[in-house]
Amino acid sequence: MLKILTHIGKYFLMLKEVFNKPLKWSAMKVLIFKEIDDLIIGSLGIVGFISFFVGGVVSIQTALNLTNPLIPRDLIGFATRQSVILEFAPTFISVIMAGKVGSFITSSIGTMRVTEQIDALEVMGVNSLNYLVFPKIIAMLFYPFLIGLSMFLGILGGWMAGVYGGFSNSEDFIRGIQTNFIPFHITYAFIKTLVFAFLLATIPSYHGFYMKGGALEVGKASTVSFVWTSVAIILFNYILTQLLLSK
Repeated sequence: MLKILTHIGKYFLMLKEVFNKPLKWSAMKVLIFKEIDDLIIGSLGIVGFISFFVGGVVSIQTALNLTNPLIPRDLIGFATRQSVILEFAPTFISVIMAGKVGSFITSSIGTMRVTEQIDALEVMGVNSLNYLVFPKIIAMLFYPFLIGLSMFLGILGGWMAGVYGGFSNSEDFIRGIQTNFIPFHITYAFIKTLVFAFLLATIPSYHGFYMKGGALEVGKASTVSFVWTSVAIILFNYILTQLLLSK
């Protein structure tokens, strides 16, 4: 327990240092665009692929469980919309991104630590935390764009699986998507997304920056980073759901 509290304390000290002595905007702008390309644009393919097919699976499983003829068929569209918007897109995709983006961040910063590039930055008087972590935080502000795409493709995949799989017709599915729609659910999903984006940028950076050892420890740090980022996402998912949706 004491070890965990120590790590939490170092994490908050790291966050404080990230915003101290910022790099010149001309240099920071280049770093931010590079991070957007690596973290956001580089994730479009995997997010789109997973979202489309998981939306289809949700639609099919819902249809297969509607054994009572009294249950309206538009429930397929309704269940797909609720599952994708409330949990799958913001939470499940974020856990996947903890593996893809989080491991990438930890390994890249960890490699810089092992090869003493971070020490060289500090010798030159550069705030290494601002240089390495701040551009990632700014780049992850575009993360809601990925989640919005995930929502769209998840529902599209559900519609295609339901209609072309013969489980529903287009009119019933679209009616289900529109039934009892609560706009705040979109707001709730994007609030979670922004919190998860911050966790995805900072927790892996922490594990990469403070790792010790050689090349083998870089791999271990990436694994630990994925575990703790996933735990933080699930924990904050519970907290935010309680705060924002419970009455």
